[in-house]
Amino acid sequence: MQLTFYKYQGTGNDFVMIDNRQNNFDKNDTKRIAFLCDRRFGIGADGLILLENHKTANFKMVYFNADGNESSMCGNGGRCITAFAKHLGIIKDSAIFEAIDGMHEATIDNDIVWLKMQDVSSIEHHKSHVFLDTGSPHHVQLEDELNDLDIKAEGHKIRYGSPYNTSGTNVNFVCKNSNDNFSVRTYERGVEDETLSCGTGVTAVALAMHYIGETEKNMIALQTQGGKLQVSFEKAEKGYKNIWLIGAANQVFKGEI
Repeated sequence: MQLTFYKYQGTGNDFVMIDNRQNNFDKNDTKRIAFLCDRRFGIGADGLILLENHKTANFKMVYFNADGNESSMCGNGGRCITAFAKHLGIIKDSAIFEAIDGMHEATIDNDIVWLKMQDVSSIEHHKSHVFLDTGSPHHVQLEDELNDLDIKAEGHKIRYGSPYNTSGTNVNFVCKNSNDNFSVRTYERGVEDETLSCGTGVTAVALAMHYIGETEKNMIALQTQGGKLQVSFEKAEKGYKNIWLIGAANQVFKGEI
């Protein structure tokens, strides 16, 4: 049976998007999911996202990494599925949907999506890095510059090293451009390579930079390899609240396979 799919991208973080409201897609077929995400033999993507029915919300988001395994929250994927839901006529300009980390709110204006992330109450400040979970686990490390860094090699070393080991983490390398502007390059767990952008990653970077005093601003611009994202937030009694990931999400093409 032919599969209708859509390709979406948010600042270069790209996804195979499937309308699974009829539950026709086998979520246990990890080999097929990995094949569809393969850039040489399949469609090619950083991950695959299923849009499914939900009893009370507008829809449910099910996200798989390019290795075929269901994964933790994907921020750019959350922005892209909001744009996809609007394309399908499920929503107009706002949405409430469930992802693996809980319920999310989103608004969309033309191609700009505002996605509300979960509150973050725990941040670990270590000597060489910051660790926090913004729906997915993130190691955040400040660098003087990013151009000469071997992101795949260095990210792989940290992702599989102590204290993360087999469970792993996403790894973000950060360079400060100004008080409210940072450049970010991310090695993504599950993709096992650098991606052009990572939504939960830039969210982690914005909060980490505020937490360690690298910025006093509560609206941060993040420059990724795939474009610009913004993160806004409020300081809470413990951690951060009202966290929003902001950026464009676009349909690239529709096809059948």
